[in-house]
Amino acid sequence: MAYEPVIGLEVHVQLKTVSKMFCGCATGFGGAPNSHTCPVCLGFPGALPVLNQRALTGSIRVAVAVGCKISDKITFHRKNYFYPDLPKDYQISQYDEPLSEHGHLKIKISGGEKTIRIKRVHMEEDAGKLIHEEGGDSSFVDFNRSGMPLLEIVSEPDINSPEEAYRYLTDLKLLLRYLDVSDCDMEKGSLRCDANISIRKKGETGLGTKAEVKNMNSFKAVKSALEFEFERQVKRLETGERIVQETRLWDPDREITVSMRSKEEAHDYRYFPEPDLVPFMLQNDLIEMERKNLPELPGARKARFASAFGLPEYDAEVLTQEKETADYFEECLGFYDKPKIISNWLMGDVSGYLNAKNLSVRNSKLRPQGLAGLLKEVDSGKISGKMAKDIIIEMLDTGEDAGVIISEKGLAQISDSGELDKVSEEVIAENRKTAEDFLKGKDNALMFLVGQVMKRTKGKANPAVVNRILRDKLTKKQGEEDA
Repeated sequence: MAYEPVIGLEVHVQLKTVSKMFCGCATGFGGAPNSHTCPVCLGFPGALPVLNQRALTGSIRVAVAVGCKISDKITFHRKNYFYPDLPKDYQISQYDEPLSEHGHLKIKISGGEKTIRIKRVHMEEDAGKLIHEEGGDSSFVDFNRSGMPLLEIVSEPDINSPEEAYRYLTDLKLLLRYLDVSDCDMEKGSLRCDANISIRKKGETGLGTKAEVKNMNSFKAVKSALEFEFERQVKRLETGERIVQETRLWDPDREITVSMRSKEEAHDYRYFPEPDLVPFMLQNDLIEMERKNLPELPGARKARFASAFGLPEYDAEVLTQEKETADYFEECLGFYDKPKIISNWLMGDVSGYLNAKNLSVRNSKLRPQGLAGLLKEVDSGKISGKMAKDIIIEMLDTGEDAGVIISEKGLAQISDSGELDKVSEEVIAENRKTAEDFLKGKDNALMFLVGQVMKRTKGKANPAVVNRILRDKLTKKQGEEDA
């Protein structure tokens, strides 16, 4: 019997702000445990929260970008639960009156696009962090993360495969980075995802009993966890067992999900309006300002790169996968107006170096005008493309301009016909049999002779000039012999 998964994702995004959601404590990653805390984020009696304006505007920006309807009333609620990393024993969140609802995100799938509906985008604060002593019998609590500004993005159950879930997450992360609302660094906890999954027979429209899967620290882990959970639920149904609604944890070492607790319902959290944060009306001017100031989003930029610069769709997609790479590409065009050549170098030699060093193009030493300068040296014939591949590595290592490296190391290509004429004559004289083979129609023989000239000049000869000189000389010799 054929089954399909029905998946909904809850993505928690830590917003890029200087201070926490409801207090003035720093949000910087790291720091001594419990050093970024105050009476507000520790829940001391009498401490009053104040909403971070930048967190509000960043949240609105995301809601606008995914096409949500934004509420004109902002209300916060207390979500009550008891856990060691929650100092107040409640979390300030939003319940039945979220910031926004009914948006969507289009993702690319095999055969076209698919629209994933977004149920809601709402604001809340983060909990602290438990640190478990390896091999010990105790745990520690670090409240530095407590009160960090979060945005929760909840999708509808429109995702029907682990691959679609992976694509949704990568496209959502790309959008958030373009909006500059979060660094989306999963290793630092800036982006976390919980997945709800149930199964049903193919062709059915109803929903089965879902399990929520937590503890996934990468998109690859989300995909693997969903693959395992789909197979687990299918096996249970096929053996006549019942699927129970529960929260499960992903065990990355064993690559399985394990039961954690029965799944809570909304009433278990005893939501009620936050008495210390008075509801307020959201001015439409603020929403329209964020809408007006939206940057060019990834899909639109990809389409423009293809149409305006004549790039293949693959190039346009690769270059727009990171905003800073797309920005860098366009800056290069200001110095060198050959889009495809710039694209080839960024996706090839430059990308290979950066991946090996775990760097981004922005924090490398290669400036846009530097790359453009190197490509101009190739176009002028001063260096060959092969030489440029060596020079680009040194430019990335040192930040030096191509012209300086070429001059200091004597790498300028020899294009002087007089100098190359003499070397070519010597090569022909020493390789008469190969020269005769070329005259008999064997084109590969000419390439051998070009290689010999390159060898004698230690790779500095201009291959195009050498090729022309050799052809002219051999053709001339043949004419003289025929006469």
